[in-house]
This record gives sequence, structure tokens and C-alpha cells, in this order.
Amino acid sequence: MPIHLLDRRILFVTGKGGVGKSSVSLALGLLAARRGRRTIVAEVSSHEHLQRAFGHDGRRFEEVELGPGLFTISIDPEHAMEEYLRVKAGPIGQVLGHTRLFQALTMATPGMRELLTVGKIWELAQPERRTRDGVPYDLVIADAPSTGHGIGLIRAPRTFAEIARMGPIHHQGSTIAKTLADREFTAIAAVCTPEEMPVNETVALHEELVGYGLDLDAVAVNACYAERFADAELPVLTGALAGAELPRTRAALRAALSERARADVQAQQLDRLEQVLPGKLIRLPFLFAPAIGPAQLDALADALEDQLA
Repeated sequence: MPIHLLDRRILFVTGKGGVGKSSVSLALGLLAARRGRRTIVAEVSSHEHLQRAFGHDGRRFEEVELGPGLFTISIDPEHAMEEYLRVKAGPIGQVLGHTRLFQALTMATPGMRELLTVGKIWELAQPERRTRDGVPYDLVIADAPSTGHGIGLIRAPRTFAEIARMGPIHHQGSTIAKTLADREFTAIAAVCTPEEMPVNETVALHEELVGYGLDLDAVAVNACYAERFADAELPVLTGALAGAELPRTRAALRAALSERARADVQAQQLDRLEQVLPGKLIRLPFLFAPAIGPAQLDALADALEDQLA
């Protein structure tokens, strides 16, 4: 890549649900912070998972420091709308933003939630932020919704700019859309696991983005099994299993053969991805842990660093 993935100002991370997208987003943030970039990981699902991974109580729409140079925020559209109105219209806008009828009508507009969310992501990435006391970030990593909704998030500004034609919505939508289309400013990465359905969805995402004039800058393939046994060792393992008498020995040999079979299936899916997106794959290890915490995130960041050097 001519420009490093972490050298942009905005990085959208999307992918099929359940593939570890949030963990990879946070690991990318850790790596960027290690490299001296003031980074914020913006969670757009309003679940505050990223804060809790570091032992913080979930605080919505607050910029929370997780560690040196690394921050997170949980964005929800209602707060984003109130902030936008406060910045644009002062006290009058703040009163209007708290009006329940106005909120209900605004949130009912198709695509408005996505526009307000991506507008906040855009604001976080500005060298001169519009919020009071807002400190600029070098990198904003958007932990976007699952693939289909993630595309909607990226499309929303251009869609509203085209519909509005003129006025503040058109201006704001056009400004954000140009930022997202600038490949030196914005990058898009997908997360998947080396399984058929997530790979199918990633290939479809790539094709949809290309049709939209964009593309994936990288694909993080999560939960990859290590290739621990060579082809020549398989007959040895199979023979050992046939002659094993102790239950523990048989269980260990079955686990070894099962892991090799799983790695073979994963290799086929990795080959599929490599054919469609050559040179863009980042392989991340399967982490044998009951939950993802700081230690596991550090391990993922280490793996990312090895491949993004």
C-alpha cells in the first residue's frame, strides 16, 4: 500500500458479526498508540464493549482514555444530533435537540442515524475540532456495524448530499462524503474468519465497495490456526492413534488431527481471499482464551505489528 493503513485519519473496520471485529479494532488502536499516534476507537453500536474490555464502566458519548495515547468513545445518534445542533445553533439548537418530538421525527428519517454517526466520526478526525475543548486525534478507528450496515454508514453522507441538493445538509453531506472518498484520508478494512460464510460476505463487500468507487485496504483474517504438522507427519499421527491405548494419548492425537483438518479448511478459504484481494490479507492467530482482555489484545497488536511493519 502506498500509504500505511494506520497513517490515515479515519479507518473504518467492518465485517460479519461474531468474527472479532471489535477486538481487531481495539488491537489496531493499541498498535497505532504504540507508534505515537493519538488514537480513538469509536464504537458505533452504543454497547460500550471496548471500555469494558479495559475495566471501565460504560460511558456513552464520552471520550475515555484507555491507556497512553489510546481513547475510546461510544457513539449514539441522539447525542450526535444534540451536539451538532449545539455547535450550529447554540442554546436554541440545544433546546431543540432535547425536544422529544423533534428527536422522534429526525430519527425516523431513513439514513439519518447513519449520517449523524458518521458525522461524529468525521468531527473526531478534524485537525481543528468543532466541539468545545475537543483535542484533535491523529487517527480515528471506527468500529463500524456488521457489513451491510457498515456500507450504509459510509454511503449516508453522499446519499443525503444528493437528496438535499442545497442547504446545510447538502454542504455537510458533501464535505463528509469527499473526506470518505479521499484514499489518503480514509481507509476501509474488513475483519473475517477463514470460514466460508464470512469469506463470502467479505468478497461481496469488496465487490459492493468497488461498485461504489471505493475498496478494501486490508482484510484482517482472525482466528487462524497455526500449521503445526507437515503433510509427512499425518500418517505418523494416524498410525499412532490406531495403536494408542491410553485415553489421554488418544485424546491428544485426535485433537492434533482435528486441528490439522481445521487448518486445511482455513487454508482453502485463505486462498479464496488471496485470489480476490491479493496482498491485502493480515493473518491473526486463534487465541485460546475464555475472554478477550488486555493481554489478548496485546497479542493481536503484536501480530498486526509483524505484518504492518
